[in-house]
Amino acid sequence: MFSIIDIETTGQRAQQEKITEIAIYVHNGTKVIDSYSTLVNPECHIPYFITKLTGIDNQMVANAPKFFEIAKKVVEITQGTTFVAHNVSFDYKFIQQEYLRLGYEYKRKTMCTVKLSRKYLPGHSSYSLGKLCDDLSIKIDGRHRAGGDALATVKLFEIILQKHVNPSLNGQPVQRKLF
Repeated sequence: MFSIIDIETTGQRAQQEKITEIAIYVHNGTKVIDSYSTLVNPECHIPYFITKLTGIDNQMVANAPKFFEIAKKVVEITQGTTFVAHNVSFDYKFIQQEYLRLGYEYKRKTMCTVKLSRKYLPGHSSYSLGKLCDDLSIKIDGRHRAGGDALATVKLFEIILQKHVNPSLNGQPVQRKLF
């Protein structure tokens, strides 16, 4: 089981910045079986350059839940799954930092679709999500928004899984270990 996750934030540094949006798609290796998405009130100002990139502004998140209000849901929906993201260290560190601020530790196995793409989809000039999706004809509805980027990562992940599945003797797919 996999939780394919994307977040939007107030900046690049997990220790100083906060999450403004999160999207999670739970995938069983064949299809999405559950999802969760919400804006998040970061309880701080969203810089103009972030608003320009994501379209998320202070007014949009003013009445959104704060991270502590969604923390239980994030734990529950990702329980027993591998945390998957495009450049996983960014998303994972931010989520871990949000839990540390609440006095909790968040730990999941992680998997990076950048690394998987480089290994199983070689030959691309760039492995950024936007350029890779362009190369693979994956349409991103809502670029630089958690839901759009997470869903594009789901489609990318499924392409990687398709390239990584071998037929067995009885015609049933057999998945090799990804790492």
